[in-house]
Amino acid sequence: MTTTTLAGDVRPPALDPRPAALLLSGVTRSFGDVHAVRGIDLRIQPGEVVAFLGPNGAGKTTTLDMVLGLGRPTSGTVEVLGLEPREAVARGLVSAVMQSGGLLQDLTVRETVQYVASLFPHSRPVDAVMEDAGITRIGGRVVAACSGGEQQRLRVALALLPDPALLLLDEPTTGMDVEARRSFWSTVRRDAAQGRTVVFATHYLEEADQYADRIVLVAQGRIVADGTSAEVRALASGRIVRATLPAPSPAVLASLHDLPGVDSVEVRGEHVIVHADDSDAVARHLLTHTPARDLEITARGLEDAFLTLTQERSA
Repeated sequence: MTTTTLAGDVRPPALDPRPAALLLSGVTRSFGDVHAVRGIDLRIQPGEVVAFLGPNGAGKTTTLDMVLGLGRPTSGTVEVLGLEPREAVARGLVSAVMQSGGLLQDLTVRETVQYVASLFPHSRPVDAVMEDAGITRIGGRVVAACSGGEQQRLRVALALLPDPALLLLDEPTTGMDVEARRSFWSTVRRDAAQGRTVVFATHYLEEADQYADRIVLVAQGRIVADGTSAEVRALASGRIVRATLPAPSPAVLASLHDLPGVDSVEVRGEHVIVHADDSDAVARHLLTHTPARDLEITARGLEDAFLTLTQERSA
């Protein structure tokens, strides 16, 4: 992309002088005959919030393990903030929040944070970290007595102690209630605005849709989509037509299936849901050949794009 001045001369765009927060070049990872990662090229800039999505077995965990230095690529290179992953982790530049494990059940929440803080040569204040993670009020509670969501917030607090430049999150809001999830993502967005890079994997696609600057979708060890939520959704062509149609006959459903460009027809209670490339043709048919009413036409969502793109890769 170029920038043109009024005088007509063309200059290259300004480049970010900072190293990429995460840079993967031609990365593969094999375990014998199993090829978990089949060639990933990915560049993530400082301050980005990136959702790293894919079905089970897509290669997400293997890729994140290489970013954390827990595994080495079979081929290709992985750089974290311009460093080899293990060096970046050793310097406290990278933290990770996993779904389970890693907590001493007999300590209180505050004791846990204080203990882990003592392990770092430089750590953020315990009170500030507990406030950011939303666990100040449960500081005196024994970890074993905490709910799953509270323990997950404690893991977030521990990951924030070294003030990492890159934060990796695996299902970060599992077990959290709605208020806790909203507070968590508010903190993530605030930290990103201050330069922290966040890469997260989640099964809550609405969180990726709402909070990620960018979505990277992987399937069969390769990236199949990379862009904003709107850009990824646009890759799943077609629209969804919904209408109230109580007890449709087999003949009516067959007529919908036979329309050009119809991918699928579902019946849910008193509603029929049609996925099609030509939504106008479906709408005309429903309104003129059936007693359908309350018709709606919507674009496909992130879940539709997720299923379409990953199934295409698996086929």
